[in-house]
Amino acid sequence: MRQTLGQRLRSATVGVLALTSLWAPAGSPAAAPAAPPAPEAADLPFAQRYTALQHGDIVRAANTSISCRTAEAPSCPGVQAGGAGVNGGFDMFYVDADRDPNTYNSSHAEVRLPVGSRVTYARLYWGGNLRVGEQKPAADNGRVLIAEPGGEYKELLADTVVGHRVTESADAFQASADVTRLVRDSGPGLYTVAQVNVAMGRSAAGAWGGWTLVVAYENPAEPLRHLALWDGFAPLRSRPAELRLRGLRYPAAAGGSVGLVAYDGDRGTGGDSLTVTTGGAGGGPVSFTDAANPADDVLNSTVGGPGGSAPTRVPAYANTLGYDSDVFALAGRLPHAGDDATVRLTSERDAAWAGVLFAAVDARR
Repeated sequence: MRQTLGQRLRSATVGVLALTSLWAPAGSPAAAPAAPPAPEAADLPFAQRYTALQHGDIVRAANTSISCRTAEAPSCPGVQAGGAGVNGGFDMFYVDADRDPNTYNSSHAEVRLPVGSRVTYARLYWGGNLRVGEQKPAADNGRVLIAEPGGEYKELLADTVVGHRVTESADAFQASADVTRLVRDSGPGLYTVAQVNVAMGRSAAGAWGGWTLVVAYENPAEPLRHLALWDGFAPLRSRPAELRLRGLRYPAAAGGSVGLVAYDGDRGTGGDSLTVTTGGAGGGPVSFTDAANPADDVLNSTVGGPGGSAPTRVPAYANTLGYDSDVFALAGRLPHAGDDATVRLTSERDAAWAGVLFAAVDARR
């Protein structure tokens, strides 16, 4: 009989990350008080989660929690390597990278921080589809396991309302929790997230799910930047997801980056885009695109970032089959100085769900 996440947590040796974001080394779960499930809502409008003006930047670590079954689909390895393919075309199964018999899904991803950095905020987001070939209980949406570099698993509980919506073809959710103290104390390196509540199997909608750790840091060697993190949860066909910068002065040709997290974006289904629009004449919209993300298919199942070598991921699938966590360079998209900009994620044909938008924009002195 398949165990639920709660049953597996009771059989594992883990600590508890409580709603106050305190953390402790792994210990007996019997010593920790049981936490009630986080409240849920079917629609969470995008709203600001964190903002700062500081010398620094935002980085993220991310990975998928489910993929196609290599043994049952000869085309699966090629798709995972970056070939064409969508989650609805495969029998999907959990990614489990940790070799721990107490977990049924797990994956690793690296947080990279420049020397001399201090973490000012960190938040973990996780989510997926609960109904595919199997139906997962929603009671486990608000809990997950996280291990810092070289550390042991700790149970993490959602500290805010969980987005959870049921449709004719999917049972989708996103949860999140503040992990600032954990990441500040643990520093850069390979983080592991396990037991994301996603369902395996095959359906027309397909299985999807994964996690993203967003980290804001300050560093005196970095430019002065406006840092902004917004989140919510809603199907993009209902309305665009937006991150709005108001009254935040930036120079002409401002540098920085913009990132997104979204669910169930299918590679090859056009009509979805990430743009930035500024106030005044000639203010946009200007599309974000790069070698891995066409301007008209930005939700194409990728975990990518601009320039240089990519942070380590295990597994490092080029096609994540329904999970997007991308970062784009801002350079060239704000040609004029201003104090008003809107980042907008839209989808006309893809049945995708928006979860997170973040930006780091050079500040005008």
